[in-house]
Amino acid sequence: MIYTVTFNPALDYVVFLDELKTGDINRSVRESIFYGGKGINVSTVLNTLGFETTALGFTAGFTGKAIEEGLSEMGIHTDFIHLPEGNSRINVKVKHGEETEINGQGPVITPEAIEALFARLDRLTDKDVLVLAGSIPNTLPSDIYERILARLDGKGIRIAVDATKDLLLNVLKYHPFLIKPNNHELGEMFSTVCETTEEIAHYARELQKMGAGNVLISMAGDGAILITEDGECMQIGTPEGKVVNSVGAGDSMVAGFLAGYEKYGSYREALKSGTAAGSATAFSEGLTTLEFYQTMLAQTEHLS
Repeated sequence: MIYTVTFNPALDYVVFLDELKTGDINRSVRESIFYGGKGINVSTVLNTLGFETTALGFTAGFTGKAIEEGLSEMGIHTDFIHLPEGNSRINVKVKHGEETEINGQGPVITPEAIEALFARLDRLTDKDVLVLAGSIPNTLPSDIYERILARLDGKGIRIAVDATKDLLLNVLKYHPFLIKPNNHELGEMFSTVCETTEEIAHYARELQKMGAGNVLISMAGDGAILITEDGECMQIGTPEGKVVNSVGAGDSMVAGFLAGYEKYGSYREALKSGTAAGSATAFSEGLTTLEFYQTMLAQTEHLS
């Protein structure tokens, strides 16, 4: 089973406008609602690609109930901790040529709820995969990623971490199976700017020296670089398409990579699958469909 953790899930309310006028009434052209949060995005894409997945995390109130019911209707297993007060977030994304976002705060996560999450994670075995992705809400301890990896250390669970700077650097000593910074985040970790593939590969290997297993560096339109746990460096371009959505593309890449590796046991195939899934979402208004993923996957054959 592939488990994901989303600390602060959300209903993403996407509103399309012809024009945004501040201080006035705006009427939408159309609207969409998605179940948001980086871990949920990973679970959604995994489910789309035909892989069984369980979404973990915290929910609250009527919005939390809507998130759980919606994911269940999609075929995604859920095992959220229900918080006693507040509501899960509603994030408003206004699109009118460019995108304006208003992200909610989310409910207070209690110490008792954290212990309940740990109890769920304690059930995982060496046959499971765990994905930790995204920022940490201010009601959680700042070292929650580190505490989770420390608790699971030595159990043989493959853990993928998609986080930035210190959140990521602090867990490398626990040897995560996969990390996925982008090239800008990679540079920030070493107080530099990575401008060439050689520089990106060099600093990716530095992360491996600090404990990372596979290091997948996404580079937007320039494709991706993977340094495998065996030390092999693989590079791939991106399929052709127009970017219309950046939300969830990185999460889709993580999901596609894990799906490809689960299916083929090959890092090259995992890289192709991750690139196809990330690109398909970037070229879509929402997360990728299976059909579009397969179209993009066919294009990756000549890219690597």
